[in-house]
Amino acid sequence: MTDRTDLPAPQFSTLAVHAGAAPDASTGARVTPIYQTTSYVFNDADHAASLFGLEAFGNIYTRIMNPTQAALEERVAALEGGTAALAVASGHAAQFLVFHTLLEPGDEFIAARQLYGGSVNQFNHSFKKFNWNVVWADATDPGAIAAAVTEKTKAIFVESIANPGGLVIDLPAISAVAKKAGIPLIVDNTLATPYLCQPKLHGADIVVHSMTKFLGGHGNSIGGIIVDCGTFDWSTSQHRYKTLVDPNESYGGMVLAETFGNFAFAIACRVMGLRDIGPAIAPMNAFLILTGIETLPLRMAKHSENAVAVARWLEACAEVAWVNFAGLPSSPNHALAQKLCPRGAGAVFTFGLKGGYDAGVKLVSGLKLFSHLANIGDVRSLVIHPASTTHRQLTDEQRISAGAGPDVVRLSIGIEDVADLTADLEQALAALS
Repeated sequence: MTDRTDLPAPQFSTLAVHAGAAPDASTGARVTPIYQTTSYVFNDADHAASLFGLEAFGNIYTRIMNPTQAALEERVAALEGGTAALAVASGHAAQFLVFHTLLEPGDEFIAARQLYGGSVNQFNHSFKKFNWNVVWADATDPGAIAAAVTEKTKAIFVESIANPGGLVIDLPAISAVAKKAGIPLIVDNTLATPYLCQPKLHGADIVVHSMTKFLGGHGNSIGGIIVDCGTFDWSTSQHRYKTLVDPNESYGGMVLAETFGNFAFAIACRVMGLRDIGPAIAPMNAFLILTGIETLPLRMAKHSENAVAVARWLEACAEVAWVNFAGLPSSPNHALAQKLCPRGAGAVFTFGLKGGYDAGVKLVSGLKLFSHLANIGDVRSLVIHPASTTHRQLTDEQRISAGAGPDVVRLSIGIEDVADLTADLEQALAALS
């Protein structure tokens, strides 16, 4: 982007196309190249030493950093209003590195009950191996989250729009709880994307995405990202986040929070998490997601428009017991959605079938235009029955708490013509009776 200072700050759509990108200095290529290389030549021994000592920024090895990855990180950080970002291999990898940086064995964090089933499983089971302990609370009740805080609590984790239920979360209210407790608020912004909601404006300190979903938008690449909002003062926190405030033996006793200030968390995730654990994003995937983001504002506007139309149509169907979508005026969540997501409530929502579990299984098998698969955020419309798939590993109580009860069908509405989507749903619903 231009370095001129007499121009107004770029708007969202401009950032989606230009942030992090510039013509390649050596070839003039306008599109960011795929830097398909494992490693990089140092200028000399002093240059190599300064890179390894974090005294200078630059490329060492693609497990830690890659120029295609760097362009992607700068773009997402700009769209989220963050100070820095770290792109990794998947959304799950992003979550893991966040907590690896924040927690010590025996620490706790609070997570919303209304979460993607894979996150529930990761927090409940995989994290136990590290003695990181999750405490579940109802995200619709900030008081319940406040009541769950203990001296061991090191973070709060919620989704801006919950998957699969499409519930819009009151981020300002939960941020107030986090600030009172002196702990960071982590927000998974996958379903909303920064086009619909920018969590930093509502009190988030760290934002994560599964870039596999709406950011990439085309179902062709896996990736995750961590955005450091630069809003949490690690040095003065009443809690001790050792990775950030203790002298780091790997870097000659450097204290990351002192050295890197308001982007220290992103640096810590890179040099203490990604460096050693290694969930690096492939340059090709970074390139595909970077390209996908160029059309993010156009796609999200169409996704949201289509979702409202399909949800309204489903409300009138005799086979449908209820529709849960904050984009509908009938939703108790509608006013909050308009406040936090004024451009739309997203493209993912659930509805319940009067025929229950069996009807849900039959419906997803009868759809022809909707693709039955375990993903969201594609330009194509997608469908799944969570109780028999994504949330199958949970108990009945956990499924219901997460908005994935036996009658629930989840839709991820694409950018096709609405008439074609409703026609497909109509023929599949007719087959139920």
